[in-house]
Amino acid sequence: MSKFEELTTTPQKMNEYVAPKPKKRIIKKILIYLLVLLVVLGVVISLLINIHPAFGGNPSKEQKEVYNTFDNYDNGKFVYRASTKMNGSAYNSPSTFKDSNSVVETNPSGQIPVSEINWNKINSKEDSLTWFGHSAFLLSIDNKKILIDPMLGPIASPVSFVGPKRYSDDMLDMIKEMPPIDAVFITHDHYDHLDYQSIKKLKSKVGHFFVPYGVSNHLIRWGVAKEKITELNWWDETEFQGLTIALTPSKHFSGRRIFNRDTTLWGGWVILGKQTRFYTSGDGGYDAHFKKIGDKYGPFDIALIEGGQYDRRWSWAHMFPEESVQANIDVKGKHMMLMHWGAFTLASPVKQLNQKKA
Repeated sequence: MSKFEELTTTPQKMNEYVAPKPKKRIIKKILIYLLVLLVVLGVVISLLINIHPAFGGNPSKEQKEVYNTFDNYDNGKFVYRASTKMNGSAYNSPSTFKDSNSVVETNPSGQIPVSEINWNKINSKEDSLTWFGHSAFLLSIDNKKILIDPMLGPIASPVSFVGPKRYSDDMLDMIKEMPPIDAVFITHDHYDHLDYQSIKKLKSKVGHFFVPYGVSNHLIRWGVAKEKITELNWWDETEFQGLTIALTPSKHFSGRRIFNRDTTLWGGWVILGKQTRFYTSGDGGYDAHFKKIGDKYGPFDIALIEGGQYDRRWSWAHMFPEESVQANIDVKGKHMMLMHWGAFTLASPVKQLNQKKA
């Protein structure tokens, strides 16, 4: 090969060698963009949670110091010390996740009509109980008007575009027709029990709120005066206008945000009047606490027992139908009403029940 040929071919070879396709550089840029996107998304979600009032509030440092003195509080969280093995995890399998193996339709084909409310009966001096679907009730007892878990909004979620939707139109307008409410009782702070829109519309006509420890922070953020709220721990008792009130344990959990699970307490309520002994279980799985409640406060004239959203994935946190019946036997309920159904779909019950039997 001549020198002339060497001079004309070598630069071409060198150019081919030093200009490979920069694949690694492109991949690195893509990863950086994805990381930035995730950081921005995290910041936006964090701002939404802190700004949007529906997410509620969190216990203060001073409140946590008080909770640390409780037997049912450990490492910054409330705990239920189960006497039976707690299988499954409701936290890892949230209600909005539909079982991929389910072959049944869990939503009604159309809106479910709401029966006409008998306001004359409610406004009378007679003891009565009115159901608004799911776990929301209006109890008339000793001429007092008591609301239990008044979730009357359209969706069990902090946002309108995702979450379990009510089978019927929302019942928020019904609040205008209600008489003055002596007290509201909240069992726990999940969205299908503690509703921001309902509380905002109710607060001006409610005399007092009874809640488990920590739940007051949500109400205060929503404009409820601190002096109108009483917080209780499990087995705590108090008197309210002649009624005996007690918060009872349940095997469940709490939380309205991604990272604040179990920072507030949950439970059931005992309300004892002159003629009616009332109990609502709140949410929770079956365990020995029902027998203890029955021994201490039973028998009850009416017992509201949860059981409408059973699911093998969260069997420790909710009851199957046969467990609900046994719970009523344990608490010595003369009349039982199954609650936690009729308004929202939170589980795939038929498929899960068949799998449990198998």
